[in-house]
Amino acid sequence: MKRRIIILVLLLLTPFLLRSQELRCNIQLVTQQIQGTNKQIFQTLQTAMYEFMNNRNWTNHVYEYNERIECTILINLTEQLGADEFKGTIHIQSSRPAYNSTYNTTMFNFQDNDFRFRYLEFEPLEFNEQTHLSNLTSLLAFYAYIIIGLDYDSFSQEGGTPYFQKAEAIVNNAQNVVEPGWKPYDGARNKNRYWLIKNILDDEYRPIRQFFYRYHRLGLDLMDSKVNEGRAEIAESIRLLQEVYRRKPDPYLFLLQLVFDAKANEFVNIFSDSLPEEKRRVVTILREIDPANTAKYEKIME
Repeated sequence: MKRRIIILVLLLLTPFLLRSQELRCNIQLVTQQIQGTNKQIFQTLQTAMYEFMNNRNWTNHVYEYNERIECTILINLTEQLGADEFKGTIHIQSSRPAYNSTYNTTMFNFQDNDFRFRYLEFEPLEFNEQTHLSNLTSLLAFYAYIIIGLDYDSFSQEGGTPYFQKAEAIVNNAQNVVEPGWKPYDGARNKNRYWLIKNILDDEYRPIRQFFYRYHRLGLDLMDSKVNEGRAEIAESIRLLQEVYRRKPDPYLFLLQLVFDAKANEFVNIFSDSLPEEKRRVVTILREIDPANTAKYEKIME
């Protein structure tokens, strides 16, 4: 009888056990510049953000524990604006493993300088996709969907679209809030949340999403068994970045720059051992589309 009860309980719990969360997100909160405040509130906040990112189901898909997306969030609080209002920066980075290897490739590496929010200790972090309840949870959810969308894009052609659309909805819901970063004129050089998601979903930037799939799924994932073939596919994928650069969908090429922030060092590592002709071809393209890192790309030819 007892055995039957245990089996019944396990059967009832199975749907919940199978539906594992998508993110394995490490969160670090730096508060040295905030003086005269009860520091316990920051420990409580860090724990609440960790649970918000890691214990929430962001998709309807089943993830094994070892399939969770690795990401880190570093928050540097620089100013306390009021009893429950804080200001600072938030740096977000995510990675993805290359198939059948221990190597993790950086997918997203971005610092958001428009981080303002209100928080009372022990206040629950509530989020609703239909409305803006809190700047803190809207911002965390926005980057969760960006991270997940990029990961899905790397496994299937534009597979991240549903999650990018959720990120876009968060931006749309925040158009009337006072906190910066959500509107087209917030921040400098069009580098904010509004432009990030707008560019990701813009047809003019579509080759970058195609690059994410071709570079990772058809290139990097192949290099464990077929190094030359995988590297050749990565070389061809870089032409998609060149296409965007020459088209210049916006004056600052914001999304293209985010690719270089994530991949520049990896380009050097991948092509340093390639054939001379492939090296020359890749370095010529990279010099053109990312002149700021020319000295770095010259190392490929050494």
